[in-house]
Amino acid sequence: MASDVGADLDGWSPGDDSREWLSLEDPHEHRTWLFDVTFLTSAWTCIFAAGCPGIDAKPAPELQLGCCSHGAYITDELDLAHVRRMMAELDEETWQHQCDPAKALWQDSDGWWRTRVVDGACVFANRASHPAGAGCAFHLLAEQTGRRPMDTKPEICWQAPLRREDHETVTGHIYTMVREWELRDWGGPDTDVSWWCTSEGQAHVGHQPVYRALRDELTVICGPEMYVELCAVLDGRVTSAQVLPHPAVRRRDP
Repeated sequence: MASDVGADLDGWSPGDDSREWLSLEDPHEHRTWLFDVTFLTSAWTCIFAAGCPGIDAKPAPELQLGCCSHGAYITDELDLAHVRRMMAELDEETWQHQCDPAKALWQDSDGWWRTRVVDGACVFANRASHPAGAGCAFHLLAEQTGRRPMDTKPEICWQAPLRREDHETVTGHIYTMVREWELRDWGGPDTDVSWWCTSEGQAHVGHQPVYRALRDELTVICGPEMYVELCAVLDGRVTSAQVLPHPAVRRRDP
């Protein structure tokens, strides 16, 4: 079952720019999946080291830090254990700022584990001066060992810019949103993120729609069966050009 819906769950609203949503019922759970069609059919692509200005107030594409300036939040205990296992595989060739693993992570006042920031970026972010070049040490580990980056990175790092939100009703039914991370998700008016790629036309230059480009990520997020159903619907929409352009590239009347 599929239908286009609007969403307003637990105070979240789609914002001022209209978006299309796709609702799919999960055949195995009391769950409704709500997919952000506008983002998933867009041409967004990561532009790390390809002009990405970074997320700080002053654009600095030459630093090649991307969205790694503020470090990463660890999702839960499973994610924490995973990050610690991956740290044990890093060496000086893959990790420029190699340090005692116990010092690479810290726990903030709210109880969240986070990666430490060193010299203006995540401790795992290799700089352009590194022999292997700029980029995440975990990403480099994946490339060198024949794994997917999502197999070695912290969860938030491989999921972004996709965002999964579970909203449970009083009856126990779950509505799961799969949408893009937006600037407001990083803290609203108090956010310390000054630029975010999904809302900028500069990053909407991919050669295939997001739902195809991020196949592995979406398959893990919603499962292979739901991903196949999602593709079946979106392939038809894209082929017939029945999709709403993303707000970042949408023509606006003066």
